[in-house]
Amino acid sequence: MAKSFNKKSIYTDFVEASELIADLLEKKEIKKAVTRSNLYKFWEKTAGAKFSGKSRPYSMTGSVMIIACANTVVAQELVLQKSRLLEKLQPYLKSLKMNVTDLKFDAKKWS
Repeated sequence: MAKSFNKKSIYTDFVEASELIADLLEKKEIKKAVTRSNLYKFWEKTAGAKFSGKSRPYSMTGSVMIIACANTVVAQELVLQKSRLLEKLQPYLKSLKMNVTDLKFDAKKWS
């Protein structure tokens, strides 16, 4: 025997999705996450074809971007190119109004 449920309609003031998104983007944490995500998308262009598949942005600690590397050899090669990579990142950093002063390469962060 099936139970009968009393269904009530509850009406509320609906808010447009664009308004909700605008409110979310005003939150500092969300803005920061979106900005970092946008910066991470530029890594492929910054690292180049040789390293983009073997490294990827992992996190940010202050103004230091942590890059996960497939192995220690890739990490070492990127360390040797750090100043060039930081220079290539500058236009993206400027457009995103971000400050990255250093890159750290870590093979342990690769998964």
